[in-house]
Amino acid sequence: MTSQPTALDTYLQRLPMIFDKIEALRQLADNQFGHDPDAIHWSHAGDLGRVDQALDDLLAIFDGQAK
Repeated sequence: MTSQPTALDTYLQRLPMIFDKIEALRQLADNQFGHDPDAIHWSHAGDLGRVDQALDDLLAIFDGQAK
C-alpha cells in the first residue's frame, strides 16, 4: 500500500525548487536580465515593473509586508 504524502512532505519537497528559482532570478538580475545597459528601452522598464509587482504579491502572501 502506498501512503499519501503529507502536507509537510510536499512543502519540504517544494522548498528546494523555490530556492533554485530565486537563485536563477538573482543571477539574471545580476546580469541585468541579459539586457545591454546601453540599449534599455521602456519595454524593459515595464517588464521590471511587472516583476516588482509580482514579487510584492508573493511577499504579501507570506508576510503581508509588501510595499
